[in-house]
Amino acid sequence: MIRNYIKTAWRSLLKNKGFTVINILGLTVGLSAVLIIALWVQNQFRQDNFYSNQENIYKVLNRYIVDMSTGQSTPYPAADALTENYPEVEYAARVYRHWERLLTFKSDGIKAYGNEVDPDFLKIFDFPAIKGMREDALSNKTNIVVTEGLAKSLFGDEDPLGKTITLDNEKSYTVVSVLNDLPTYTDFSFNYLIPMDRDPSNWNTMSYSTYVSLRPGVDIEVFNEKIEPMVRTHAPDLKNNVNFLYPLSRIHLYSKFENGVAVGGKISQVRLIAGIGLLILCIACINFVNLSTAKGQKRAKEVGVRKVIGASKGNLVGQFLTESVIISVVAGILAIVASFLALPLFNQMLDKPLSFVTTGPLVWLILLGFVIFTGLLAGVYPAFVLSAFQPIKTLKNIKVSKKSNFSMRSVLVVLQFGSAVVLIIATLIIHLQIQYASDRDVGYDTSQLLEVALEGKAVENYETIKNELLNSGFVTHITRTGQTITQNNSSSWGNFSWQGATPEQSKKTTFFLTNAQSDFIETVGLKLVDGRDLDYPRLPSDNRAILLNEAAIKTMGLENPIGQFFNWGDEAYTIVGVFSDFVSGSPYSEVEPMLVFSWVDNLKNMIIRTDNQQAMNKTLAFIESTVKKFDPAYPFNYRFVDERYAEKFRDQQQTASLSLTFSLLAIFISCLGLFGLISYITETRIKEIGIRKVLGASVSGIVSMLSIDFVKLVFVAIIIATPIAWWAMNKWLADFAYRIDIQWWMFVLAGLLAIGIALFTVSWQAIRAAVANPTDSLRDE
Repeated sequence: MIRNYIKTAWRSLLKNKGFTVINILGLTVGLSAVLIIALWVQNQFRQDNFYSNQENIYKVLNRYIVDMSTGQSTPYPAADALTENYPEVEYAARVYRHWERLLTFKSDGIKAYGNEVDPDFLKIFDFPAIKGMREDALSNKTNIVVTEGLAKSLFGDEDPLGKTITLDNEKSYTVVSVLNDLPTYTDFSFNYLIPMDRDPSNWNTMSYSTYVSLRPGVDIEVFNEKIEPMVRTHAPDLKNNVNFLYPLSRIHLYSKFENGVAVGGKISQVRLIAGIGLLILCIACINFVNLSTAKGQKRAKEVGVRKVIGASKGNLVGQFLTESVIISVVAGILAIVASFLALPLFNQMLDKPLSFVTTGPLVWLILLGFVIFTGLLAGVYPAFVLSAFQPIKTLKNIKVSKKSNFSMRSVLVVLQFGSAVVLIIATLIIHLQIQYASDRDVGYDTSQLLEVALEGKAVENYETIKNELLNSGFVTHITRTGQTITQNNSSSWGNFSWQGATPEQSKKTTFFLTNAQSDFIETVGLKLVDGRDLDYPRLPSDNRAILLNEAAIKTMGLENPIGQFFNWGDEAYTIVGVFSDFVSGSPYSEVEPMLVFSWVDNLKNMIIRTDNQQAMNKTLAFIESTVKKFDPAYPFNYRFVDERYAEKFRDQQQTASLSLTFSLLAIFISCLGLFGLISYITETRIKEIGIRKVLGASVSGIVSMLSIDFVKLVFVAIIIATPIAWWAMNKWLADFAYRIDIQWWMFVLAGLLAIGIALFTVSWQAIRAAVANPTDSLRDE
């Protein structure tokens, strides 16, 4: 029976080649898109969710109970306090993330990112080792663990175990373990690990990430209540801070907190892309249903004959479902091939590349099950509709009322184009939001501005380097800071006061901190609103001077701030300047209060404004030669500030690229289905069109007759899709403080685009039918 079903179905599909090709093409494109989206979504949910003990791994977060703000940094001693005082904790490990540092083997040196970690880090996280020890690899302060890629770069084909690496030309480490390169589904990013070597007594500085592995069976809510007073007990200055454990498996997708509660994060992007995948699958299935029912009248006699000779309704349902599954299986095979071919192009949109895992029968069984399920989903309605034809009416050529079939087909067309309209609106709003943030006034001129890493002896020879660069004619201004100006790397709250400050202001006001030496405002290109710039070391008294931005002055409620005292803990500082607000954090957030203070130790970020009259390649060459003169062992490391700022848009640009790509695919599938539908409708009305032409109907009149019903359906789809898209995109925009307002013209533009696409698709086939010679359609066979 099954064999007969397959043979008959195959013959029927070959007989109706146009129908078959359109359906296979639509399902192939739809399944390809869904497979790639499913792979991406799986990767997002798998982020740091693959460790053998993942259900017991937590990250220690910090909550400030005055305003319920939440951060991911903790004091250094927190890990030791957890393991020593709470038996529920099995392991605890700190992580201090370094920027690129110089690793040297013999005379060869390369820059790589690495972390300082506690020995228990590799007991909590079971990253597989391909050589050497793993769990106890960091028990010795002179050991280093490297990844396979770094080992290959440093040692080539030599065995890395036992080799000595020098870090920053200062301290030597022995390679005791080689880990596999990190997978794409982790938020950790390191090429090497070295043992933690920091001051263990400072509770007041929150610069570390702390991870904990609890023993099985611990109630996390009870445990969080138990550790609530831990920080306050050891650090009276942090009396408003509370540490709590948060599941590591949720950090990637649910890292946005409001009032101390996780309210979302990247999960909104995942839901958006997953929703697009489901819409594409629905559109592809709707195509199949529409085309199958549209050509149902042509197969009515076939159904009638089969019923007369004894075929039951179940036999016919089985036959039509077999045809649907065959189409789906063929489309599935093509979709897998297309996905493999398209994945490299798709990976260009992502920050972490994806790959298919094709090993193991389970993967292929899941794919086969998904393809068959899609075929059954798409074919079940047409199978029951076609098998329900009455043999007497079909064999006597009595026309079956089209009302119910056309009504269902109309509903499906509305659903299909409604989905496409939602995607068009979503893509448009995402693009406009990114453009809105991109066009935002940053507050300074990012062009001709670069940041150069000062390392080794270049740090202590900064003044000499600065003078040589300024005298060269290639550079106009120079300053140095403790970190990049394109990120808010440090903040503090609760230990500030100023003239007129209320206790509430002192507790709640958070300041983002930047340390600089001198010429900060002039080099960055900020507007000096009041007072002067920092001028240390020319004015040694500036070691107790600060600059504030306009947002800080507004938050503090200060009038005439220059010369006023600002208390930072037990130290009194003088406000010497106020500068204009500039965007240093997220371009989608409001500018927060910023405090710039003088500091001379460990300032390793040199900011240089170059002369726009000089060629950039010559400028860079001179800067490199000047910096490397003092420490040639270090590679020259620089970044343009405008490029760093552009990286802030990466996540949303990724969302925009994904939504645009898949929206275009959804529109293509919708148009493909509409093209097939109009083709079958014009075929069934070919004699009517011929008669109308003989009676004097114009080509435009016939095209209008054939098109108007579809345009009406698309218009209904727009009406239904508009409130859905408005609700969904309002929810998406809620994650941004700095955002666009959704305007009526966005929906009008999307609607006109949808109508134009539908008209173009329908008109091409309608014109072809309208200009055909009527004698060909009216001639007796």
